[in-house]
Amino acid sequence: MLTMLAAVAELERDLLVERTQAGLASAKQQGKVLGRPATTTAEQRANILARYKAGTNISELSRVHGVSRMTIMRITEQGNIDTDV
Repeated sequence: MLTMLAAVAELERDLLVERTQAGLASAKQQGKVLGRPATTTAEQRANILARYKAGTNISELSRVHGVSRMTIMRITEQGNIDTDV
């Protein structure tokens, strides 16, 4: 009896994963952007990068732009203003 219940549960889990993957693929085909929205715009990232290269420290940049220090560090490490953060 327990073996049958376990088999049904495993089948249901496989179906759930399959439906989830199909939904994600459908959303990508429709052009929807998946994931968390970026906290900064491309212009802000360019400004952050320019000011960082000019010598402004990370803490000051995070206070001015209202984002975390980690966000500033990620932007400065990437050094690429075109990618989403």
